Amino acid sequence: MAPSGSRSIKKGCQRVLYWIPVLFIALIVAWSYYAYVLQLCIESIEHTAEKVIYLLVYHVIFIMFVWAYWQTIFTRPMNPLKEFHLSCSDKELLEREDRGESQQEIFRRIARDLPIYTRTNSGAIRFCDRCQLLKPDRCHHCSVCDKCILKMDHHCPWVNNCVGFSNYKFFMLFLAYSLLYCLFITATDLQYFVKFWLNGLPDTQAKFHILFLFFSASMFSVSLAALLIYHCWLVCKNRSTLEAVRAPVFRHGTDKSGFSLGFSKNVRQVFGDEVKYWPVPVFSGLGDGCSFPTCLVNLDPERPSPSPAGSNPANKSAAEGRQFPSRPLTESQSRLLTSTPSWSESDSATDRKCASNSGMTIENEA
Repeated sequence: MAPSGSRSIKKGCQRVLYWIPVLFIALIVAWSYYAYVLQLCIESIEHTAEKVIYLLVYHVIFIMFVWAYWQTIFTRPMNPLKEFHLSCSDKELLEREDRGESQQEIFRRIARDLPIYTRTNSGAIRFCDRCQLLKPDRCHHCSVCDKCILKMDHHCPWVNNCVGFSNYKFFMLFLAYSLLYCLFITATDLQYFVKFWLNGLPDTQAKFHILFLFFSASMFSVSLAALLIYHCWLVCKNRSTLEAVRAPVFRHGTDKSGFSLGFSKNVRQVFGDEVKYWPVPVFSGLGDGCSFPTCLVNLDPERPSPSPAGSNPANKSAAEGRQFPSRPLTESQSRLLTSTPSWSESDSATDRKCASNSGMTIENEA
């Protein structure tokens, strides 16, 4: 009981410590609100029209910034579906096997019914010992959260959360709105910052808030701009931070652009098809986080190849829209691969029947 109790106390202390960076950001934002709204706008700005415009624009940016930050912090990272977890019988069978190759045979049998195309550097199926599951593509185990996270980008201490499939859009908007927040403060505070050095401000405590507000906003702008530019580049290339550091491995080899579908489709995969939802911190991305379309899967010898050249054109067209994963794509994933409307369940049944007549096997949904 004693070791267990000490571990619980240790984990509790760690959970409290993890919130310190978030608390620091919250305090900085709270002070900036006080300094800008009260000390700058209300106390220092004399023209009413200028004061009203500054306050209106500031509060719009402030609300969007806080909303995006909240969503990034409190959106729970998505974990792999139960289909990727080992069953009780598979766990018992795995425990009886001592050799790595025998265990890999078990993993390959399970993975045959799953949309898994990435491998380890040695070519083995990616398996998580902690979570007892086969890792979906782009999924990684977070040592801080002690969970496997779908399309994990990184664990961010400033939000005390894993940034992954479920909240990556929110993280991008958080960076964008925080940069806009800092730039707006810097731009509107600049003239009063100059007045400070020219002794043009009243000798009150407001002048020191104006000074430190300009310095802090301008310094944060530089770091935020660099981070936002980097993540915009990642979105355009359809890579995560982990994949930028270590490229994903497929059966045919390593390829850093393995999940790239082109600029437009890469952006839509994160932000969705409807542009009107892009600036709003609500989830609008495409896919389910467990499988991702990629033009490299056809090189996998264990996966079905596209329909033969002599097959019916209608069947060929339908197959091209879902040629990447061996199991049917979700509607949103299909839209990433083809500009034609995604195929329905009834259409898929007909296509499977036609494909079987032409000698092509399509796996059913697990």
